[in-house]
Amino acid sequence: MPISEPECVLTLEDVAVGYGRTRVVGPLSLTVGRGEILCLLGRNGVGKTTLLRGLLNQAKVQQGTVRLAGTAISGRSPHAVARMGISIVPEGRRLVDEMSVRDNIATGALRLPRKDRRPAVDAELRRAETWLPALRDRKGLRSSKLSGGEQQIVALARALAGRPRLLVLDEPSLGLAPLIVRQLFDHLRELAAQGLAILVAEQNFSAALRVADRAHVLEGGGIAFTTSRDAPAHDEEVIRDLVFGRTPGDSESTTTMEER
Repeated sequence: MPISEPECVLTLEDVAVGYGRTRVVGPLSLTVGRGEILCLLGRNGVGKTTLLRGLLNQAKVQQGTVRLAGTAISGRSPHAVARMGISIVPEGRRLVDEMSVRDNIATGALRLPRKDRRPAVDAELRRAETWLPALRDRKGLRSSKLSGGEQQIVALARALAGRPRLLVLDEPSLGLAPLIVRQLFDHLRELAAQGLAILVAEQNFSAALRVADRAHVLEGGGIAFTTSRDAPAHDEEVIRDLVFGRTPGDSESTTTMEER
């Protein structure tokens, strides 16, 4: 169902993204609405990260239009795009190892007016401690001393400290235990319920489908398949075949990413 204009946070219209003259993904079109989780699924190398980099203008949008809340953002600097309201939790988290938990979160608030930074950092630190109580005694530690799950919560808090309209996550489940992945995606569902628009690029399709409102599978540079929360169970089999490169009906045993 098309998203009404006031509720549409992100719009891609016939967008292709690449590096130099090389096209990696697209052209394709998609939308993310307020309070919605849209997942981009697919194996490594299909262009998920490149598409996200295109949103942030860290890769070239070679054709089409990217709009944030109705305003075209293609061609603007990455810093300008961030100030307009897109925050990303990058693959691998990319915290500053020698900085404390609090200081890492504070870097996410730098795009806010000075008077708003401290309240935003305090609020996200409290939220992170609610999600992961162990952080209450570790907020002064260097991030390099944290576990992978703790680092991912800090990276999420850092992104949220910028008060984004759109939260983008690139492979958030990478390297995390299944229980931590489940908890992380539950937190995303909570944020969406509060009205945040969320775009997730993920290879772990079984975890993503549990919370996604809609999901697109990328293959061959475009959207090969689309599903939603109320879609039939058979859709997961189709997605598994696309992600793992098998044809539907292959007799080879199938294993979800969480089970590996």
